[in-house]
Amino acid sequence: MPIDMPPQIHERIVCSIAAAVHYDVPANIVIAVAEKEAGKPGQWVRNANGTHDVGAMQFNTAYLKTLTAQYGITAEDVAAEGCYAYDLAAWRLHGHIANDSGDIWTRAANYHSRTHYFNAIYRADLMLRANKWADRLDLLMSGDQTKINAAISELAISKPVTANVTTTKSKPTYTATINTTYVPRKIVAKADTE
Repeated sequence: MPIDMPPQIHERIVCSIAAAVHYDVPANIVIAVAEKEAGKPGQWVRNANGTHDVGAMQFNTAYLKTLTAQYGITAEDVAAEGCYAYDLAAWRLHGHIANDSGDIWTRAANYHSRTHYFNAIYRADLMLRANKWADRLDLLMSGDQTKINAAISELAISKPVTANVTTTKSKPTYTATINTTYVPRKIVAKADTE
């Protein structure tokens, strides 16, 4: 990755790709979730229900109670700088994608909520972001310096992507143009056997 990329974006991309490879989750989905959550290391956001969303991947403290009890993982662990929060998020996404029902987008959106109403809104936005990140990753991994520079320039000036979703509590209606036949790309790490 180029050094002149903003540090938060650099960390988001590098940590998301490493975690995606480790947990066999499409890298563009992990990066899209990271972008959508838009957290920062050390960040604690108070929710109306008294819980907090913590760190780069905005883990909810209610969810973390189970992880603390079972594995000793604390909110302070996921709030820290570095790749740990991304690893934990990719582990969680892998579980949703492997075990939940619905299409891949619904399963990935379960990261945010399993409640149909909230999942549908998150899902639509996630699909747009993941598609955009798949294209960016293709450019960044192309080996073509012109394409890499173009991708970095786009990252520096791009505005957040938001899906337009009209929904009611019972049935969502998508108004965004989304390529629903898109297959998430995976990055495959090969070991050097020589």
